Amino acid sequence: MNILLIGGLWLNGSVWAPVASALEALGLRPVPLTLPGQGDGSESATLEDQVEAVLAAVDAAPGKLMVVGHSAACTLAWLAADRRPGRLAKVCLIGGFPSTNGQLYADFFEVRDGVMPFPGWGPFEGPDAADLDDEARRELAASAIPVPQGVAKGVVRLADDRRFDVPVLMVCPEFTPAQAREWINAGDVPELARAKLVDFADIDSGHWPMVSKPDELARILAAAADAA
Repeated sequence: MNILLIGGLWLNGSVWAPVASALEALGLRPVPLTLPGQGDGSESATLEDQVEAVLAAVDAAPGKLMVVGHSAACTLAWLAADRRPGRLAKVCLIGGFPSTNGQLYADFFEVRDGVMPFPGWGPFEGPDAADLDDEARRELAASAIPVPQGVAKGVVRLADDRRFDVPVLMVCPEFTPAQAREWINAGDVPELARAKLVDFADIDSGHWPMVSKPDELARILAAAADAA
């Protein structure tokens, strides 16, 4: 099965290299995606440009595929389910939850000179980054690509209720499956509250398991693909 890998804010497709290698060894076909504005040199990209890049990758894959979104890109994975519900065997969400219709995509940090730069490690102290050593932090910060304002401030548009038929796996890194269920049941994640099938997988990591626990993450994704 093809597995489309979409990194979160500030990341390009290279962040998935260790996970992709492990997935290939397990007989799967990973497709790490570099998003417009997050690795192609463009600072004018919009959220819709990123959505179109995801859809192009979905359309190019033979047969059904699994789409994996990390952090903010969980919303991009969910938008793929909204735009191509018949093509997706499963959506995997790592460390994040899909936004609802009409919300801003990633209005989290200050935008300066048309981009939202990586804010440093201060906002991520604690469970998010506890498993990253100094070298991993330096490498992630050095490779972080400022996110264009047109992406961060883009408005999420969801329209097709068939997205709720697509099975979902919620991979829980810095929070537990019990916490995720609690948030969904409390109405804090309305998109997943309406999804017909949501499973959960725990991974003992911080917010970037593709960096700190790539082999374990690959095994979780492979098991999800097998189940799909």
